Amino acid sequence: MVNVALPAISDDLDAGLATQQWVIESYLLMLGSLILIGGSLSDLFGRRRVFALGVGGFGATSVLCAVAPSAELLIAARALQGVAGALLVPSALAVIVSTFEPSERGAAIGSWTAWSGVSTLIGPFLGGVLVDAVSWRLVFAIGLLPIAATLYLIARHVPRAIDHRLDRHVDVPGAVLCAVGLSGVVFALIEQPSYGWSDPLVGLPLVVGAICLALFLLQERRSPDPMLPLGLFRRRNFAAGNAATFLIYGGLGGAFFFMPIFLQGVAGFSAAKAGLALVPMTIVMFLLAKRFGALADRIGARPLMSLGPLVATAGILLLLRLDEDTSSLTDVVPAVLAFGLGMSMVVAPLTASVLADADGEHAGIASGVNNAISRVAGLVAIAAVGALVASWFGSALDERLDAASGVSPAARAAAADAKARPLDPQPPPPGLPATQRELIESAVGDASVEAFRFAASASALLMLLGGVVSAAGMTRPRREVPCAECPGGALVGAPEDVARVAEAPRRLPEPAGAPG
Repeated sequence: MVNVALPAISDDLDAGLATQQWVIESYLLMLGSLILIGGSLSDLFGRRRVFALGVGGFGATSVLCAVAPSAELLIAARALQGVAGALLVPSALAVIVSTFEPSERGAAIGSWTAWSGVSTLIGPFLGGVLVDAVSWRLVFAIGLLPIAATLYLIARHVPRAIDHRLDRHVDVPGAVLCAVGLSGVVFALIEQPSYGWSDPLVGLPLVVGAICLALFLLQERRSPDPMLPLGLFRRRNFAAGNAATFLIYGGLGGAFFFMPIFLQGVAGFSAAKAGLALVPMTIVMFLLAKRFGALADRIGARPLMSLGPLVATAGILLLLRLDEDTSSLTDVVPAVLAFGLGMSMVVAPLTASVLADADGEHAGIASGVNNAISRVAGLVAIAAVGALVASWFGSALDERLDAASGVSPAARAAAADAKARPLDPQPPPPGLPATQRELIESAVGDASVEAFRFAASASALLMLLGGVVSAAGMTRPRREVPCAECPGGALVGAPEDVARVAEAPRRLPEPAGAPG
């Protein structure tokens, strides 16, 4: 809903692309920085309790977003909303992992993904209708209804038994270093088009951010209770799955941040029509996510995680056909259908495989790590691709003006103002002669189309690389079966080993270096 509302927010608060980025990035920044702490807190204080706290906090901060009188206060409220999201997101998955047996988790996570898709099915279209009919502020206020329903469901149906506590400490230094490190890097990427790399306002945050991220990894290596347990990355599926997550969700974030802005700003769609164009993707995911999750339980995640990104890449590449005369039915719908099919094949198997490589007591941490990486991927992709899009747009605009003859200084000044709002063209100043106005409008429109196609190409490349990593790195997930002679009463290992143990546990020698 927020992505669809960005052009309206920009117009109402008189903001450019950088502000639109910050409305999304402030939320993702706090979510990505603190979601690991959220996973730790769910293990420490109870998954049901932390989930309820996150949902309630999300409702309170939604009110702040709805009443924000300026872009700065909206961005601050979105950051607080990200803090609440960091509590509820990993706890939701941890509740599932605590409730379902390993053999059922793929289908359970697929169901969770499908029902989550109901909100994204309704969200874009409903958000567009609210923006067109009333105000973008209702996009935030309307969320109070499902939040109230969720709190009721938690109180009535989520078992209190999963609120057991583990003896851990919260890694506050790690959280601070992660938040400062990501903030510095993202700030530099978003503001670079306005100030340039040589400006201290860009260079200093970039250097400080990089140093803090390096110190964060050192802190996590030395901490007795790290928010990012680096030891989990020694497990192949966990490492490869999270690497694939970063690339796949980076492609997702880049493509679907810029598409609603382009459809409204360049192709002339209303907010409701732009939101409606995204609905076919979520219908496909709702119908197929559970089925692909169950299929992954039978055949393994690797085939689906390898093929799915290729299908999603094809969907993003279909967006290269979009221009100022885009048709929703023939141009947008085929692209989002293909993308939705590809993501349906990926989401549940990817999440289930990553969590299968973590011990049950680390479910909250593992869920937090995977969710953090998916959010950080979107955070970095929007910032990095956004910086490249702004640069590409400016170069394409200058190239077209340089090729034209008789461009007046006033027209060039109008073009310079347009560079602050790529993919969101504004009418030239009324004082320009008609020929100059037509020249600027044509140049800005062509440059916007070219910049969007660059964004789509970069996002498709990230998605494709995610499929390559999945194909090269993923194996069949570890399984756990009862084993009276094994430490802890169970053996965790590859499916083939587990099958042999189930058939003849006494004849199987204890494997060297077995987990646990």
